[in-house]
Amino acid sequence: MPELDNYHKTMEVLNKYDFHFKKKYGQNFLIDSQVLEDIVEGAEVTEYDTVIEIGPGVGSLTQYLAEAAGRVICIELDDRLVPILHDTLSDYDNVTIINDDVLDVDFDKLFEEEKITGPVKFVANLPYYITTPIILGILQKDIPFDSITVMVQKEVAERMQAKPGTSEYGALTLAVEFYTEPEILFTVKPESFVPRPKVESAVITLHRKELTEEQKKIQGPLFRTVRAAFNQRRKTLINAIYNAGISDLSKQEMEDAMWNSCITTTWRAEVLTLDDFIRLTEVLKVK
Repeated sequence: MPELDNYHKTMEVLNKYDFHFKKKYGQNFLIDSQVLEDIVEGAEVTEYDTVIEIGPGVGSLTQYLAEAAGRVICIELDDRLVPILHDTLSDYDNVTIINDDVLDVDFDKLFEEEKITGPVKFVANLPYYITTPIILGILQKDIPFDSITVMVQKEVAERMQAKPGTSEYGALTLAVEFYTEPEILFTVKPESFVPRPKVESAVITLHRKELTEEQKKIQGPLFRTVRAAFNQRRKTLINAIYNAGISDLSKQEMEDAMWNSCITTTWRAEVLTLDDFIRLTEVLKVK
């Protein structure tokens, strides 16, 4: 049975190992049993699933996942937490602990070595400072997953579902829309964590889409266009993309192609929809 779903039990384990939080890791451990249950339920974890948990911390969520999933693979960056995890998860024979940075993990090799088959679901309570690189890394590495269910800063969850023309809309929004169907499940108060963060959090699930062959071909050039546009979001669209050097067209040829496709050259990146970016990528022959 899960044993780390409240403040006192969690602190008992941390004190046993003389563990001190390091700000650079952005560590906020969940201590609310209802939230832990709701994450597992929201992720729709079943006995047929392999769950890959990013940043398990002391294993609070891991224990709940191990009760529901066929298998759980934890990827933890902080090596100080590895002996703690071996302790708190010792009763579970379906958990594998990997001490590594998820951004450096070779998932093809991981799937082969761990003989992962069947449905794969990512679940995580993500550090605020590195949420976007982790989400984008999973989405753009062609990993065969079914869904990603993550606890993130509420503001980040809202960015994933933002609408064009808003300040929250950006490259993360477009990647989430291109690869998945996002669904914010619920919000979480700061008091559900130790230490308490200063802002509210939210749990969001990203249901993976099956890409068409055409989408698979254009995804690389598309996100080079998106990055170029948002990396210089204060510049007009034509200047941002021209300065990025991602097309062999001259600036005049780019302007003509954009006008002919009903894309105004003086627009800024945040007003374009995903379909606009796809059309822009095609007409500018982004390489």
